[in-house]
Amino acid sequence: MNDVITLAHGSGGRQTSELIAEIFKKNLGNEFFTADDAAVLPRPDGKIAMSTDGFIVSPWNYPGGNIGRLAICGTVNDIACMGAKPLYITCSYVIEEGFPISDLELIVKTMGETAREAGVYIVAGDTKVAGKGQVDKIFITTAGVGIIDDGVATSGRFAKPGDKIIVTGDVGRHGTAILLARDEYGIEADVTSDCAPLWEPVRKVLEVCPEIHVIRDATRGGVGTVLYEIADEAGVGIKINSKEVPVAPEVRGVTGLLGLEPLYLACEGRMVMMCPADKADAVVEALKGTKYTEGAKIIGEVTDTEVGRVVMTTEVGGQTYLPKPGNELLPRIC
Repeated sequence: MNDVITLAHGSGGRQTSELIAEIFKKNLGNEFFTADDAAVLPRPDGKIAMSTDGFIVSPWNYPGGNIGRLAICGTVNDIACMGAKPLYITCSYVIEEGFPISDLELIVKTMGETAREAGVYIVAGDTKVAGKGQVDKIFITTAGVGIIDDGVATSGRFAKPGDKIIVTGDVGRHGTAILLARDEYGIEADVTSDCAPLWEPVRKVLEVCPEIHVIRDATRGGVGTVLYEIADEAGVGIKINSKEVPVAPEVRGVTGLLGLEPLYLACEGRMVMMCPADKADAVVEALKGTKYTEGAKIIGEVTDTEVGRVVMTTEVGGQTYLPKPGNELLPRIC
C-alpha cells in the first residue's frame, strides 16, 4: 500500500479495497461490520434516537484525543443526551489526497478503541478522496442510533422552574486544548481535551432519576450557549453562581490571558443536566462515582423570572447577565 492517500484510493478499485481491508476492517471490524451496501441489524423494541454529525477539527490531532475519538464521542453523546443507549454508528470519510496512511490508521484505530469503550458498533461507512487543497486533511461524518427505555424523555423544552442545573465536570477544556494545539499565541500550558464517551454516566443518572428533564451536550458554544438555548426553548430563566462553575486552573489561566469566557468554550466530554431539586444530590453523587464525570457540580437553578436570560451571580455577590453568545471564538473545534 502507498504511504499516502491517492485519488486511486477513492476510485472504487483495488486500492480502495486494500484501504478498506487493511485500515478500516482491521481496526473497526465487529459482528455487524459489513462490506455490503448497507448493514443488516437486529431491530430494537421501543423508541429509538438517531443523530448525525460532521467533524472537521483543526488540527486533527491534539492533546487528549484526535478527530477519530471526537467523532465517536460526539455521536455517542448526542444519542445519550436523549436518554438512549447508543447501539450503532456509521462513518463517512472525506480524505485529502496526500494524507499519510499512517495518520489515517491512527485515526481509525482510535475510533475502534473508543467505540469498544462506549459499547457501540461501527457497522458501515464510506470513503471518498478529494483532490489536494479541496479538503483540510480529513473530514468525518457519522450517524448514530440508540434505544430509549420506557418512561425516559429528555428535551431542552422540559426544563422547569425549580430544577437544579448540573455540569458534569470542568468547562472549556476542549476549546482551550484546540486553541493551544494551533500554536498561534505562543502560550505553553498543559491542557488536554475532555473528549470522552458519556453513555455510562447517563445510564447511572437514569437509575437514580429516570424523570430527569434535560441532558445536553455542551459542545460548540460551550455551557453558556447551551443555557441560553434551553432558556429560549423552555421559556424559563436561568440563574447560575460563577463561584460554582468548575474551571481547571490551567484553563482559567489561558482564558484569562486571552480574555475568553470559559463558559463559551467547547467541551467534548461535558453535559449540562437539569433535574427536579429533590433529585439533584443523587444525580451528582451518581456522576461523581462514574468515570469522566467525577467533577460534577450543581451550578444554579431554573427560574420563572428573567425568561430567556442567563443571570450570573458574580464572585463578589453581585448579579449580571451572562452575555448572549455572539461571534465564533474558536472555529473548527469539532
